[in-house]
Amino acid sequence: QVQLVESGGGSVQDGGSLRLSCAASKFSVSVGCMGWFRQAPGKEREGVAAIDSDGIASYADSVKGRFTVSRDNANNTVNLMMNGLKPEDTAMYSCAADPSSDCSSRLSSGNFGFWGQGTQVTVS
Repeated sequence: QVQLVESGGGSVQDGGSLRLSCAASKFSVSVGCMGWFRQAPGKEREGVAAIDSDGIASYADSVKGRFTVSRDNANNTVNLMMNGLKPEDTAMYSCAADPSSDCSSRLSSGNFGFWGQGTQVTVS
């Protein structure tokens, strides 16, 4: 079965940086849509970034210019580089995958077939 495992979370100060990674098994990150979502306590899940099979990325307005999503096809991972972190970025970050395209709408709807367990990011 498909497995997505996130890593790279942690605690950083306001303005700091973190790089999250999502390692996929039994799913090729080079096809379909790969996404990053976050959920803070008491808030709804929010789509953060997604990247499609052509390498086209989509971002939430709240992270544009600060976050960058990328694929590493050789290692079958998807990364999320987060710069200029703010306290409001504090959340559990999860990776998601879907074999279909239309990443932009999936980022908004959260309609992904496979999900990871998440990694905590805390900014203070």
